[in-house]
Amino acid sequence: MNLEKAIQSKIFQIISQAAQKLEVDAYVIGGYVRDQILKRNLQKDIDIVAVGSGIDLARKVSELMESKPKVQVFKTYGTAMLRFEDLEIEFVGARKESYSRESRNPVVESGSLEDDQKRRDFTINALAISLQPNKWGDVLDPFNGLQDIEKKVLRTPLNPDITFDDDPLRMLRAIRFATELNFRIDDYALAAIKKNAGRIEIITYERIVTELNKIIASKTPSTGFVLLDKTGLLEKIIPELTALKGIDEVEGQRHKDNFYHTLEVLDNISEETDNVWLRWAALLHDIGKAPTKRFHKKAGWTFHGHEFEGSKMVYRLFKRLKMPLNDKMKYVQKMVLLSSRPIALSDDTVTDSAVRRLVFDAGDFIDDLMTLCEADITTKNRKKYAKYRNNFKLVRQKIVEVEERDQIRNFQPPIDGALIMKTFRMQPSKEIGIIKDAIKEAILEGDIPNEFNAAYQLMLKKGKTLGLEPYEG
Repeated sequence: MNLEKAIQSKIFQIISQAAQKLEVDAYVIGGYVRDQILKRNLQKDIDIVAVGSGIDLARKVSELMESKPKVQVFKTYGTAMLRFEDLEIEFVGARKESYSRESRNPVVESGSLEDDQKRRDFTINALAISLQPNKWGDVLDPFNGLQDIEKKVLRTPLNPDITFDDDPLRMLRAIRFATELNFRIDDYALAAIKKNAGRIEIITYERIVTELNKIIASKTPSTGFVLLDKTGLLEKIIPELTALKGIDEVEGQRHKDNFYHTLEVLDNISEETDNVWLRWAALLHDIGKAPTKRFHKKAGWTFHGHEFEGSKMVYRLFKRLKMPLNDKMKYVQKMVLLSSRPIALSDDTVTDSAVRRLVFDAGDFIDDLMTLCEADITTKNRKKYAKYRNNFKLVRQKIVEVEERDQIRNFQPPIDGALIMKTFRMQPSKEIGIIKDAIKEAILEGDIPNEFNAAYQLMLKKGKTLGLEPYEG
């Protein structure tokens, strides 16, 4: 096979010229080659292998380029990188690798192109395109990667048991590629992942989360989470999810399997948004159900307070996985905490005050919250599905009406603590908080409009009940 079309960019001509000057052979390898064959133009990085020094090749390429881009050298890894337009091009010398059981960082020594292809994680990532003038565009495929692409299967170039034991991150990469590309993991490879699942413990959480985010960002993320569960990896990484598995039955009463329900919700929301944090919220929205599950003879199965418990669990999960404990985490927490609130609002008799409170609590994320709630509809009964969707449509209309009329989203009560202290000539005290809360509650309940004059009069009235008199000076 020849992929001359894939290397038409000027940069490949320059790399070829640099390689000739250094008298080394150079090849494009890895994801760029794979995605060109799959007609996926997503790669923003290109890997170049030199049968010689990758660092020297990178420097020579920079010399030959008009822009003379800076070459970043990573001596520890024997690699170098430079930028060309919107691409990152990484150069490495062909190498052999050997591993110890305590680390995924290999001992490296120089090798041939085939040695380098052997060390790749999967056959579809071991394909190389020649940049030699006499073999320009030829594909080198010693492990039948082209055939595996055609069959949509993921295999390892070498024994999968050794491949995954050497570098356990490859287990997650297998599942990620299977999810992104809609490929099947070879039976031997899948068995090896199950066998080596415990080895994931030597991988840093940062690298694990990078792969999880790519799975969550895929078109059908449930594919990845089913595989993570099937292989035993999910229990090692997010046991809060596997705790949702199963259906209990007491006195003929059963609850749904909240694990598979969660995966349906995740797929549903992925059809509506690319927001990876909203997808995380969908994945975690029911994690509080495992610790709050109870059976009562009259009520049956209940999960009281699971949203509150789940929001606390989000913080602990993010902290354990070394995920950001910033506004992203708080956003996911808020989505989980409020995830059941709009359901109650779908009743025709719901009050405006309840809508105002929801808009106030959700703030700028009210639309995201509604998207999550709509994704949470997983019933297979068409009539029920249509009814629930229509109910949420009505809720959205109510939110728009209340928002336009009352301007509640992210509102700040028109009276602040400084004005209260000035009016009653007082120092900071609990009475200030009491007055501020009274004003906020009155606005949310619709007892007064969200306006200064109405709020000021209520401040005076509430102050009087607390024994405070306005200062007349």
